[in-house]
Amino acid sequence: MLELLIAAASLMAGYALGRLRPLDRLDTWVWRRLAFGGPWVHSRPQQLLTFAALALVRPGDAVHAWRHRHDPPEPPPAPVVVRDHTCKESRDA
Repeated sequence: MLELLIAAASLMAGYALGRLRPLDRLDTWVWRRLAFGGPWVHSRPQQLLTFAALALVRPGDAVHAWRHRHDPPEPPPAPVVVRDHTCKESRDA
């Protein structure tokens, strides 16, 4: 009887976790914090909490961020050159 109760409780817990999707919600929260920034950037405890959550839901991204935290910023892209492809002779005609 105890085994049946444990099996039923684990099925109910698995169903509840599947419906709530806590890791998906945590992943969305971390993405919003990193993508949009905000006042959390100025607080070390909030940075630590965000990075710990990132390490939990996306360990590969957390390792990449940790390894490249002191990299210099990327240079701006080169300006786009728009050339006039019309011939002078075709404009005169």
